[in-house]
Amino acid sequence: MSDDGIEQARKNLVTSLRERGYIYTRRVERAMGAVPRHEFVPDAVRGRAYADEPLDIGHGQVVTAPHLVAQMTELLELRPGQTVLEIGTGSGYHAAVLAEMVGPENVFTIERVPALAESARDALSRTGYGSVTVIVADGSGGLPDEAPFDRINVTSVAPEIPDPLVYQLADGGRMVIPLGPRGGSQELVLVTNVDGRVEQTNYGGVRFVPLIGEHGFADEE
Repeated sequence: MSDDGIEQARKNLVTSLRERGYIYTRRVERAMGAVPRHEFVPDAVRGRAYADEPLDIGHGQVVTAPHLVAQMTELLELRPGQTVLEIGTGSGYHAAVLAEMVGPENVFTIERVPALAESARDALSRTGYGSVTVIVADGSGGLPDEAPFDRINVTSVAPEIPDPLVYQLADGGRMVIPLGPRGGSQELVLVTNVDGRVEQTNYGGVRFVPLIGEHGFADEE
């Protein structure tokens, strides 16, 4: 696909997401329109980079479908300068969208698969988001040394909200996380922390890969 074709495909995707209600603020629209998703997927699926579907990135992982990236980003209500923790870097695409919203230096993202973390670092650096901090670790434990976080974005399903992530969410903070069983019925949940009171709101059914770790699911490999 030519450069012009890629640009048009990205514009068409963003227009579709807006028309379908997944994007409803100008800031998220601009962020989704700015990040080159095709730079964050393997060559084998590059031609489908602007289809609204998850794409295989190897190691049993996928890059999240754009409509879910948009929905989760909207629910976070991001503002410039906020500190954001992402659990599940994957390809680095969603981290780049977050970086567009708050500034790359304010985004910390954790990936448990070293090879994916390395390829994500490369893609983020190549596309101008090299100040995003990519860490190889068990994301279910969060990142206590950098806490508290204004926002936490979890891109894999957990059986319940990991306690460390709740403790690391700042007062007034928001966390978006899928909850449910492996491969079964899952719900996208918004978690808010207001004056120490943690509340949950469900935002519909989703399907994500499992959060593997001490406060998630056991590794079945």
